[in-house]
Amino acid sequence: MKAFATGLAAAAALLTAGAVRAQTGDVEWPTYTADLAGSRYRPLDQINAGNFENLEVAWRFKTDNIGNRPEFKLEGTPLEVGGVIYATAGSRRGVVALDATTGELMWVHSEREGARGAASPRQLSGRGLAYWASGDDRRILYVTPGYRLVALDAKTGQRVAGFGDGGSVDLKTDFDQDIDLVEGEAGLHSAPTVSGNVIIVGSAFREGFTPAKKANTKGYVRAYDVRTGKRLWTFHTIPKPGEFGYDTWLDGSAETTGNTGVWTQVTVDEALNTAYLAVESPTSDFYGGHRPGNGLFGNSLVAVDLTTGQRKWHFQLIHHEIWDYDNSSAPLLMDIVVGGKPIKAVALPSKQGFLYVFDRATGKPVWPIKETKVPKGDVPGEWYAPTQPIPTKPAAYARNGVSEDDLIDFTPELRAKALEVAKHYKLGPVYTPPVISTQPGPLGLLSFSPQGGTNWPGGSFDPETHIAYLYACNACMGSYGLQTPPEGMTDLRYMIGVAGQPVSMIRGPGENVGADAPPPPKRPAASGGGGAGRLSVDGLPLLKPPYATISAINLDTGDIVWQVPHGETPDFIRNNPALKGLDIPRTGQASFQIGTLVTKSLVIAGDSQVTTTKDHPRGAMLRAYDKATGKEVGAIWMPAPQSGSPMTYSVNGRQYLIVAVSGGVYSGEYIAYALPQTED
Repeated sequence: MKAFATGLAAAAALLTAGAVRAQTGDVEWPTYTADLAGSRYRPLDQINAGNFENLEVAWRFKTDNIGNRPEFKLEGTPLEVGGVIYATAGSRRGVVALDATTGELMWVHSEREGARGAASPRQLSGRGLAYWASGDDRRILYVTPGYRLVALDAKTGQRVAGFGDGGSVDLKTDFDQDIDLVEGEAGLHSAPTVSGNVIIVGSAFREGFTPAKKANTKGYVRAYDVRTGKRLWTFHTIPKPGEFGYDTWLDGSAETTGNTGVWTQVTVDEALNTAYLAVESPTSDFYGGHRPGNGLFGNSLVAVDLTTGQRKWHFQLIHHEIWDYDNSSAPLLMDIVVGGKPIKAVALPSKQGFLYVFDRATGKPVWPIKETKVPKGDVPGEWYAPTQPIPTKPAAYARNGVSEDDLIDFTPELRAKALEVAKHYKLGPVYTPPVISTQPGPLGLLSFSPQGGTNWPGGSFDPETHIAYLYACNACMGSYGLQTPPEGMTDLRYMIGVAGQPVSMIRGPGENVGADAPPPPKRPAASGGGGAGRLSVDGLPLLKPPYATISAINLDTGDIVWQVPHGETPDFIRNNPALKGLDIPRTGQASFQIGTLVTKSLVIAGDSQVTTTKDHPRGAMLRAYDKATGKEVGAIWMPAPQSGSPMTYSVNGRQYLIVAVSGGVYSGEYIAYALPQTED
């Protein structure tokens, strides 16, 4: 492994000066989600409803040369501290420091990990990094594609020699399990979380629905000392013998099951000395016959002591998960008032479109979450939980099941065709179990959305108004059926496929396209109506709009204040011949990677697709909504879709917005917007 850091001549001096003039936290963006509470909120109002459309590009930073090839999946959210931007970038997940007012490159750091990087399950630039400071000691911490925790001097980009082994900790070691240092499956896209002198690091595995083996790597969570890199504690997300929760894994399946990692962001309440872990599902996503039982801590929100890693409380949101509804969002910490009673709360958005709300000190639900009887399936060998916990408040803010009422109905002809397609599939509400794919049907299940609801960008929260803002996808639904896998593909009994045409999802979308990786293998194609394919009628989505929404939820009352479609109606819908002459209201744009930013008066989020209209050239729009009403109050043009969550900061009295854009033929770029400067 080789490491490189390049600094411009004045970088160290400028960074030191920047630290001296560091501003108060409410105008900086020092963590991935703005603060340890996960809020994505800053009370800045220089940019507002009256001038949003006047924004211009202040600077832009193209990431093409941070690595050996352009990257088309830039998902990062930068940090800003002391007038300096820190961000991950490029196919090798380099780290860059930029002047926050000009975008000038100050230093760049890059790791070359060879075969280990090529084998990584989580490649490319990732989603972000962490910042820590104590006196004159300022550090940037991030996880490489090859799963190493690296500490850099924030002034120079050089490794911190006293941290770990020459500036890095090998996260594949000291893991309470043995995995191969090169091929062993473990990685992370998310940013580490730093609180005080503690770094918390989760783990993630291959994207996709069918791992090569059920005994995959276990997704333990670890904490390290920020000064030395010494491991402080490990939380076993799959309990070991004698630990709490081990007996929820029947037939010894805790020994033979993997995953159950924390691949999203970790949030922290420093006053309570508590970290909140949103744990994903166990191996595998849609078949759990190899792991009977409820399986703690799969699909649980777990509160652990920041100092020791000991569990304080937990709540399992899904028992024995078989829908790929893994927890994907950062928990939101908030102080609310319910029925006149102040509550220190934690709320977790979800793929199911439920917002789960708890007292973050005790784990008690703020509003009742009732164990509700759910259907039992008939997949041979599967184990089914008889009930699932469903919140009574807030109401679901996104589609989380499919009935005939959800099918497209622009015209009677389209409606009839949609009913004809749907009769070959099983429809049902949330937690309808998966089915074996058969001909002529059911080919699969149309009741769950593993990419729907709120995904990895998570939500935002305004601590002044106590309102959460949640983007959700209503149309990110495929048709999923179970099939016996081809020999040698996986040791799981069933995998995702459509009758007669198995679909290998061992490697998911975007896999193995990093700097050191070979091209991904060819996989069998899904039919037009099965596997993980999207269903359509005359080129239109099978489900009716809105395809995506932003919802405002009052956490004092549990009520949805407003909900609006987010994103312009896509070209392929607006220009579809079947809709000629019809007035189609804005549909929103289906995507699972849109995050929101909240300021003093606005909610800001960008389009996920490129469109061309009479109002703007081909591109995507960055939109601002009045956060009190949901009314769109401005939109500015971007050359490509939003692919990373936006952030904001202020330097020398000027407010900036940064958003990552990429996708299609447009490679990754960070664009900073600001209002035009006026002459004194």
